[in-house]
Amino acid sequence: MQRWALPSRKRPIVAIGAGGIMRDAHLPAYRACGFDVIGVYDPDLPRADALARDFGIGRVFKSSTEAVAQTDVVFDVAVPPDAIESLLESLPEHSAVLIQKPFGRDLGEATRLLAVCRRRRLTAAVNFQLRFAPGMLALRDLVTRGVLGTITDVDVLVRCRMPWELWPFLAGLPRMELPLHSIHYLDAIRGLVGDPRGVYARTVKHPGSPELASSKSSVILDYGDFVRASLATNHHHDFGDTHHRSELTLEGTDGCAKLRMGVNLDYPRGRSDTLDVVRRGGAWESIPLVGAWFPDAFRGPMCNLQRFIDGEDAMLLSPVEDAFKTMALVEACHSSNDRGGVPIPPTPPA
Repeated sequence: MQRWALPSRKRPIVAIGAGGIMRDAHLPAYRACGFDVIGVYDPDLPRADALARDFGIGRVFKSSTEAVAQTDVVFDVAVPPDAIESLLESLPEHSAVLIQKPFGRDLGEATRLLAVCRRRRLTAAVNFQLRFAPGMLALRDLVTRGVLGTITDVDVLVRCRMPWELWPFLAGLPRMELPLHSIHYLDAIRGLVGDPRGVYARTVKHPGSPELASSKSSVILDYGDFVRASLATNHHHDFGDTHHRSELTLEGTDGCAKLRMGVNLDYPRGRSDTLDVVRRGGAWESIPLVGAWFPDAFRGPMCNLQRFIDGEDAMLLSPVEDAFKTMALVEACHSSNDRGGVPIPPTPPA
């Protein structure tokens, strides 16, 4: 499976947030699915007006109160992390809501968000959409069917030039790269091979983006003595694209798969995703994909949520309870980063 099934009954959607991710990914995906986005709200009303005009959305709400007053809809919340809690508090009880990642700015905030969802009895999922990318769903299928055998190596390598200036709200955040970008890969790794038992991490700045708390990371995930799992991101490789990389490699006892995530290679236009697989004793082959991470993956979370509401899906792939576990992993990365490495023993005196 590379594409999540559409719901039999397509519920109307209220979009809260009119930023780049809504324009570049959410709305193109919903248009392709035939979903009806009945209205949009953003505190920046001219931005909301422009989005509504460009996507044929019939209504621009003048306040969040007006937006959340809609009934029998699914709320699509794509706002900066510090605005999520107040929005969830304002939703009517028993609402269905898709929340843009991350699930808060840190684990403390994620704990409060989870409590709000439970107290207000929200049917809530977090938009960790990389899990739903066509290539990732195909990779998940390979793992589930045992095609690769027992997994022994997991590698994520991202080396590119990311235009952080597109998201001004990132400047000044106390945490940036891990909870706003690499969280996708940490969540995807959890979805493929489960929860690690520990983590070692370092996340650092770059002179070209001094306003960002960090924009490069190295993470080692501890899955025991027989699995090596690592993540390395460098978003400042500005020396041409010859050696740009954006890939996840999964190696097992019986085979290996390499997924290219093309969106990072020329954001936001991106390049195509690719998935190459080899089985022991065979040759590498390419698996045709029906789309790419951006925008196709954004179909999945909304389809899964709407199908779950009506009983067509037995479970949510990224419910808030599971999103909390990804946030806990990110928190562990920051704890490891703050503690620092093991000091190197000094050289004995002569």
